[in-house]
Amino acid sequence: MDLRPITPTYSVTGQISLDDLAAIKAAGFRSIVCHRPDDEAADQPSFASISKAAAALGLETRHIPVGPMGVTAEAVRHMVDAIEEMPTPMLGYCRSGARSTAIYQHTAHMRG
Repeated sequence: MDLRPITPTYSVTGQISLDDLAAIKAAGFRSIVCHRPDDEAADQPSFASISKAAAALGLETRHIPVGPMGVTAEAVRHMVDAIEEMPTPMLGYCRSGARSTAIYQHTAHMRG
């Protein structure tokens, strides 16, 4: 897992596994946002399985998929809500971390 800080309260990484969740918790993260649509690849864990295991560790989760259409205005609004409502530090993930970075950058003008 390659954790890349974007700000002091938001970092990104590529696809996580159930086995990564304890390390994510130990690294101090309090919430996780998934930007990868379910079933994008046959080997990725479902968001529901990640969310359930994360909740057992006390981590909040949210699914804001960014698919082939790219970062949509609706996805940005949902991400702004996540940033405002969820505890930090927050970890965003997708296949490589690129979509999680892009959607965060799109929120800047909406958060003032």
